[in-house]
Amino acid sequence: MNSYIRTKNRVNTLIDRHLLMAVPLVLSGVISASVEAACPADYPEEGAIKKHIEHDDIANGKATLKQIHKMGRDLFVAKFNKCDGQGRPATTGGGVKRAPDQPAFIRTSSPETNSCAGCHSQPVIGGSGEFVVNAFILAQRLDPVTESVSNQFSNERNTPGMHGAGAIEMVAREMTYDLRAQAEALPDGEHTLVSKGVSFDIRKEGGLVVESEGINTDLMVRPFNQSGNIATLRHFTVDAMNHHHGMQAEERFDLNPGKGFDKDHDEDGVERELSVGDITALSVYQASLPVPVQVMPRARAERKAVRLGKRKFNEIGCNSCHVPALKLDTPVFSEPSPLNASHTFRDTSRSVRWDMTKQGPKPRLKKNPDGSATVWAYTDLKRHNLCDPVEREDAIRFFCNETLDQARPSQDGRPGSEFFITRKLWDVGSSAPYGHRGDITTITEAILYHGGEARQSRDHFSLLPLSEQKSVIKFLKSLQVVEK
Repeated sequence: MNSYIRTKNRVNTLIDRHLLMAVPLVLSGVISASVEAACPADYPEEGAIKKHIEHDDIANGKATLKQIHKMGRDLFVAKFNKCDGQGRPATTGGGVKRAPDQPAFIRTSSPETNSCAGCHSQPVIGGSGEFVVNAFILAQRLDPVTESVSNQFSNERNTPGMHGAGAIEMVAREMTYDLRAQAEALPDGEHTLVSKGVSFDIRKEGGLVVESEGINTDLMVRPFNQSGNIATLRHFTVDAMNHHHGMQAEERFDLNPGKGFDKDHDEDGVERELSVGDITALSVYQASLPVPVQVMPRARAERKAVRLGKRKFNEIGCNSCHVPALKLDTPVFSEPSPLNASHTFRDTSRSVRWDMTKQGPKPRLKKNPDGSATVWAYTDLKRHNLCDPVEREDAIRFFCNETLDQARPSQDGRPGSEFFITRKLWDVGSSAPYGHRGDITTITEAILYHGGEARQSRDHFSLLPLSEQKSVIKFLKSLQVVEK
């Protein structure tokens, strides 16, 4: 039997339990039904996108996963220009109309880059970025744009790595379905929900969740963006393309006239800048990036130190938030997701699917005997506060440098701006610099800047003998992005 099997779409309310579906594509967009992308007839250049991909060609089985991955990578590394529709003169990064009188490029308020790979590049394409490519989140919505990097206008964020993103999205989906099913079955009152070993306290009133710990009250686990407010790679991609490049996806703008959008909504002279299929290819590329792994040193003494470091990491309590392993019951990725945002494509009857333990670039997830897979991401996908109360005499508040909540609800009397989703550590050996702002140069500093919910673990680390501190760092540095 072909490793890809087309099936009717069946979305279980608890878990996406799909068989594998054929998704064969063609290299570099050479698909018979693809649509030519063209510059204006009187312009002597051409865009980075020569042909647009049609989603139906992907869903109907005209390409292999390897070819879709190649297509998505081509778009990920492409340097877009005005022929592609780069820039958004007549809209903000949120899509709101404005007079086309703002800068075409502006570092502090975007558009600020030509290529996804311009920021996601370390140690390889799809990875993280240096401090110099930080993004200023929420500034893209301002009109007029801001020329200031002050935190009153935006949240300055370092570029995260995308390796293992497919596994992370699917774990988040399963947790979302699980948490919602648990909450639905409970009466009004205070309860603790547990999914994949991670607990979330909630309170229900009138049949609705009105308070929640570490997650929004809709109980959707949102693993992308350090504020924990984007659930799927497709949502992340559609928004990022408009925000950073001024490239507008047809599914958000061209195909949504009922929401006030129209073709060439940004008035740059280019329609259909990114087709539904283009976004699918970009999403599939990111979802099929290899998972990070542990790379053990060759020297026996170094291996012993790494093993000691892992043991100490757990003993001092770092694993309470940086949960080493999350079980993925069904390691099959599907795109589009039923949890995609309303302004993105989410027709799951035309999904593309693959088994992440069998297909995609290596290293991959490893299948367990029961058909599940273990995701060694070192995160609980939950928001936590890493800042001590201001009244504490020896308060550590390094990570409390944001003032904009960015859809994070307040919690326990503390503003939402103080809460961040637990950083995935499975690529920490390859993802310097550290911290949500990328302003930390060593792992040791990152640990010692932890306060709030992590203060006790931080203090335990600080009291370890230097040799054991070094072993913890050696362990963390063994968690890396590699490509085979």
